Amino acid sequence: MNILEASHIIKDYTGHRALDDVSIEVPEKSIYGLLGPNGAGKTTLIRIINHITAPDSGTVTFCGEPLTAKSISGIGYLPEERGLYKKMRVGEQAVFFARLKGMSTREATRRLKEWFERLEISGWWDKRIEELSKGMAQKVQFIITVLHRPKLLIFDEPFSGFDPINANILKREILRLRDEGATVIFSTHNMGSVEELCDSITLINKSRNILTGRIDELRRKYCDGNYRLTFNGDVHAMTKAIEPYADKIYSPDTDPDAPEKNLIFTLKDNQARRPLIAAANSTADIHGFEAILPSVDNIFIQAVNATTNQ
Repeated sequence: MNILEASHIIKDYTGHRALDDVSIEVPEKSIYGLLGPNGAGKTTLIRIINHITAPDSGTVTFCGEPLTAKSISGIGYLPEERGLYKKMRVGEQAVFFARLKGMSTREATRRLKEWFERLEISGWWDKRIEELSKGMAQKVQFIITVLHRPKLLIFDEPFSGFDPINANILKREILRLRDEGATVIFSTHNMGSVEELCDSITLINKSRNILTGRIDELRRKYCDGNYRLTFNGDVHAMTKAIEPYADKIYSPDTDPDAPEKNLIFTLKDNQARRPLIAAANSTADIHGFEAILPSVDNIFIQAVNATTNQ
């Protein structure tokens, strides 16, 4: 079931079409990556989903119902541009925002204390926001965003300003929220995070949706036909053995004395897999044979370049 569907969204500003017939379907209890170059239209789509602005045409449904202002209670939004009051104390401000979302002071304080401990910031309760680093303030705003347990969470560049250790803490919590039933949309330029976290992605370029799907399916679709053979034995002998079935054969290994060797190649014919494996098996001890799937970064570049050159 899809928790969110945006269908044929068009949004124009003066002299510029920000979104041009964009559609997405976000499955519930999943992590959905919203990708694209700067200015592609991602932020405009996020603002429409958050009911901050309205599309010129198209529809948005949330939990099977048309999106309205009342729907926003079920959505948590962490914008790229953070918005905390610098002079207020951390705990006071967090409780204030929780109260705006309908929580009692007692319940808000209890949940906040749990989150502060989980994100290792218990000692920050009485600090002023202006005393915090960018990453520290981001942790506070992350907690404020998720505290009321919304069904849908939208994070815009959530790892900006974090060192690797704190980024991993945040990734752990995002996965935990997904496992507990939340759905997450996040917009980012960090392709490594997309590969680690996302189940599905949509890529927007020049205001249009140019790519949508599950990451595992897209990686198979964009596979460029390279294979890896891992074995114990002589690289030259193995190269000779598979040459009748393979092209563009090369070894990526940098240590000639390593016991395990690798060859990367393309197949001359898809039917050549079995005879190639048989030839390789008769030459050395084979440890592995696998297709080399592209990274999300490579898929992103291929898709954007394809539309740029059209």
